[in-house]
Amino acid sequence: MLEIHRTHRARIRNHSQVAEPLDRHGWSASKLWNVANYYSRQQWEDTGEIPGHEELKSELKDHDKYRGLHSQSSQRVLEELAEAFNSWYSSDDDRDNPPGYRKRNYYDDQGRCVHEEHPRSTVTWKQKGIRHDPKHNRVRLSKGANHKDHPRDRDYILVEYETRPGISVENLQQVRAVYDNAKERWELHLVCKDDIETPDAPGEETAGIDLGISNFAAVAYSMEEADLYPGNQLKQDGYYFPKEIAKCDDSGGERATRLHRKWSERRRHFFHALAKHIVQRCVEKGVGRVNVGDLSSVREDENGQAKNWGQHGNLDLHGWAFDRFTSILEYKAKAEGIEVVEVDEGGTSKTCSVCGKEDDGQRVERGLYVCEECDAAFNADVNGAENIRLDINDSASNSESTSGDRSTGWLAQPGVYLYDLSCGFEPQAEVVDSKP
Repeated sequence: MLEIHRTHRARIRNHSQVAEPLDRHGWSASKLWNVANYYSRQQWEDTGEIPGHEELKSELKDHDKYRGLHSQSSQRVLEELAEAFNSWYSSDDDRDNPPGYRKRNYYDDQGRCVHEEHPRSTVTWKQKGIRHDPKHNRVRLSKGANHKDHPRDRDYILVEYETRPGISVENLQQVRAVYDNAKERWELHLVCKDDIETPDAPGEETAGIDLGISNFAAVAYSMEEADLYPGNQLKQDGYYFPKEIAKCDDSGGERATRLHRKWSERRRHFFHALAKHIVQRCVEKGVGRVNVGDLSSVREDENGQAKNWGQHGNLDLHGWAFDRFTSILEYKAKAEGIEVVEVDEGGTSKTCSVCGKEDDGQRVERGLYVCEECDAAFNADVNGAENIRLDINDSASNSESTSGDRSTGWLAQPGVYLYDLSCGFEPQAEVVDSKP
């Protein structure tokens, strides 16, 4: 059995009745975020270390703002803040700032702040804070202690929801109340667990994936075919959004928060669309195992220190969540019975996948690999992907790379798929909507 989670978006039918309590919980989430943010900044200044979510929970569990939400909801806010601080701390981009405070400022004609309020943050309820009535499409969401106005007052918010036709909400694990600023109303994101039978593998063929900067992914298949997935959209977003965020007067203000959210959503959608397309291609080709390059050797030198790839290289490497993409790919591949294995990527970019000759000088340009031993010339990223498929660092699986009767034409002319904003990845000639 394979456990998967699906998220269903739902409209709130009784919005007029629940908007006010949801507003209060959204504001409470912002206040708790700010309290924890202040504590984290103080710890950073005093000790040079950023507290993890366990320390935040231990230190703030008795704070009044913690009681503004159900305990599990408060814990989720602190987990999100810790994740944001870790993301900032691990970045090498000087333009990145630590997580800001969640507040909205209002200014007069002279540019002076005349009013400040907290925005409506997303509130998450986990299982202990949920009671679900799937028969009537209703869910009870536990109130925080500070929002129980009267001893006889309800200790929950009863929300009636409506999903798209044909959607059945069962095995509810988590509920997120998300405020849509454009529509000025709340909506629910319902996370459900499904147990499905693990299917048989589509076949016994293999594939290798090389993740990189210019081409986000190069895929080599055992039937002598290859695909390239340029990362132009990610790169454009990676330069556009930080510049726009830097222009904001308040790094934690409404516009900066909206830009961060939009950037994250676009990147997440890119990863999901790419993983879906690669898995579909693997199913079509009867692939049962996919090797993905382990990029730890790319990020770190032999002493475990971060490598310096220059300003733009560091921005690209740390801005693109390779690990996150790999986890999404593994999740989608399992649902089709395909095994995903991370293999050592060391030496794959400088080794000829046809004859096995290793030479630092054979990669003459970013996109061209020329082997002086066998006179082969082909796409450098596809060569790396083929070496990953062959797992050249594993002596037990290395014999195929030196077979002399293999074709090389497919290594030089891979198929190219571009990201179409409206419909995901399509062949290069068919993409019409790839602008940022």
